[in-house]
Amino acid sequence: MVNTVFYIKTCDTSRKIIKDFGLIHGFNLREVKSKQITEGELEELAQMAGSFEALFSRRSRAFTQKNLKGQKLTESQLKALILEEYTFLKRPVVVHNNQIFIGSSSKEKEKLSAALKA
Repeated sequence: MVNTVFYIKTCDTSRKIIKDFGLIHGFNLREVKSKQITEGELEELAQMAGSFEALFSRRSRAFTQKNLKGQKLTESQLKALILEEYTFLKRPVVVHNNQIFIGSSSKEKEKLSAALKA
């Protein structure tokens, strides 16, 4: 997967990261609400991340709506949920030079910054 950003255009945090890190240039911007992530793409991301759990957002409103809190979800269930509902994908997901950066934590932003400067 070539330099790609998976994001939602209504997510202020994702838009800020795209802008602040200059990801508009040299990256494929993939808005997952209008063009759902494919099973193949998700599997490739999970392989890079080490699990579907790493890509799964428990902060999604759908997490509460589906009453998933406290449930032990398997990798296959997590995969199915992300494919079913785009908001379950933690965002943004940035792929750069075969490295993956997931979410907006300070640690991930620092790692992304270092990778972009390398």
